[in-house]
Amino acid sequence: MTDRVERLERDVEALSESELQRFALWFTTFQHDVWERRIARDADAGRLDFLVDEAREERRERTLKDL
Repeated sequence: MTDRVERLERDVEALSESELQRFALWFTTFQHDVWERRIARDADAGRLDFLVDEAREERRERTLKDL
């Protein structure tokens, strides 16, 4: 049996240029939304607290650099 990814690959390859552009925009937005949810979940779970701690330490030591 053909798996779903292979079917998707064939379907994407069959898209017209305009359909491919539309799909690419949708998929980019979809990936962004997935990324945002993961970041929010990690932040809520405290997995990113080390970044705040590092920034505070650099600020205390006056080694924090502006972006």
